[in-house]
Amino acid sequence: MRIFLFIITSLLACCRLTAQPAPPAEVYVDKVSIEGNKKTRPEIILRELLFSEGDTISLPQLGEVLERSEQLVLNTGLFNDASIVFKDWEGSTNRVHISIKVEETWYLYPVPVFELADRNFNVWWVEQGASLKRVNYGLDFTHLNMSGRRDKLSIGLRYGYTRNYRINYSLPYINAKQTLGFVSEISFSRNKEVNYATKDSKQAFYRDEDGFLYQRLRAEAGLSVRPGLRTNHLFVAGFRQNMVDEIVPGELNPDFFMEGRKLQRYFSLAYRYTFENRDVVFYPWKGDYFAFALSKDGIGIYDDRNALTVRARYDRHLPFSQRFSLGMSLRGKLSLIRSQQPYNDNRAMGFMGNTIRGFEYYIVDGLDLGLLKTSLHWKILSTRFNFGKLMPIKAFRSMPLKLFLALNNDVGIVNDPFLEASHFLSNRPMWGGGLGLNFLLFYDKVLRIEYSLNDLGEHGLFLHINMNI
Repeated sequence: MRIFLFIITSLLACCRLTAQPAPPAEVYVDKVSIEGNKKTRPEIILRELLFSEGDTISLPQLGEVLERSEQLVLNTGLFNDASIVFKDWEGSTNRVHISIKVEETWYLYPVPVFELADRNFNVWWVEQGASLKRVNYGLDFTHLNMSGRRDKLSIGLRYGYTRNYRINYSLPYINAKQTLGFVSEISFSRNKEVNYATKDSKQAFYRDEDGFLYQRLRAEAGLSVRPGLRTNHLFVAGFRQNMVDEIVPGELNPDFFMEGRKLQRYFSLAYRYTFENRDVVFYPWKGDYFAFALSKDGIGIYDDRNALTVRARYDRHLPFSQRFSLGMSLRGKLSLIRSQQPYNDNRAMGFMGNTIRGFEYYIVDGLDLGLLKTSLHWKILSTRFNFGKLMPIKAFRSMPLKLFLALNNDVGIVNDPFLEASHFLSNRPMWGGGLGLNFLLFYDKVLRIEYSLNDLGEHGLFLHINMNI
């Protein structure tokens, strides 16, 4: 009996040693179909997917692949909703049909413009007394999907505080492989008021009702390279011509363009790289984002400007559960040419999204910048409103809404080697933070209501709106 048991046990052990694990189950993508794309070409949607017809997908990863592909399709900004599911599963061969249903957003925005000329709502409301002289009005014509290839045409006419005439056009794909794209813009602006200096870390303005003090001409063209779904390279060449009334360099600030100039002209070259791995680019919940830019202003044809600047940004979003996520954003600017720059080009804190909460009223000039922004987000509501036929525009009849409570904490510093006494926030650490109530409308419209305080002991309620048009 003992010999029999020994033989059986030995055979079982041998079976365990020689048995090979079964290969993971896979599905074969036999067909991909798309519904709902009345304007958008199918290849634009297929370009964003993590799979294509003829691919095999590991069965345990199928759900994640479909979910992430939905997010990539939505991140194009072309759709209010997207659903990717599998159907017609053939069990004997594991062939599967994947169905994509999209709901296109409203692409054409011929809308009247009523916008603030100041950097944010609070500066306009509190410091400028809600003056209607500091408002731009006019018409913006924007088509987000002009030919169905995700190309964007924007024509702007503005009057009021700024007279601006602008046209830009971008086509993300100009080749069959959808890896090369084209961008271009030309713009002309003029103002009767000019921000000629910084005093007490705030913008100082001078206005002349009888004529235009400040004029700007800008022209750019570039080539984009997108080899994959997450990375993008952009090469841009541009020309700037800026001019101010002689009173600015003569009496107000001779360093506005440096050396008392009233005319500034220069050519520029820039390279920009982005890595995009966030779930929702307009209000991220998880994932990473990295951006790097190297720009050279002044390339020898004119000597009005000479700057070589590096800018970088890294974002990380870490969800703890379905309702909590921590977002961090590290940003920096480094001027590789260390000579003093024209006042108009020496922007640091308070511009290009580089703000510390609670310091919305201030700006800080300098060659270098370091900034860390953190926010703990708590999702307190996720719903959808259906307006039905009360809304005449079909794309807006169903409105997704998400509501978040945010705990914010920001720290930063600006380096200004050419420090003036009026720049009391330069060369010192700054801190600001507080609580925010954030609304995400549709998929890309963000409204933030924040109560913030700073290390100066100041506090207040601040409003920020981003329509992403």
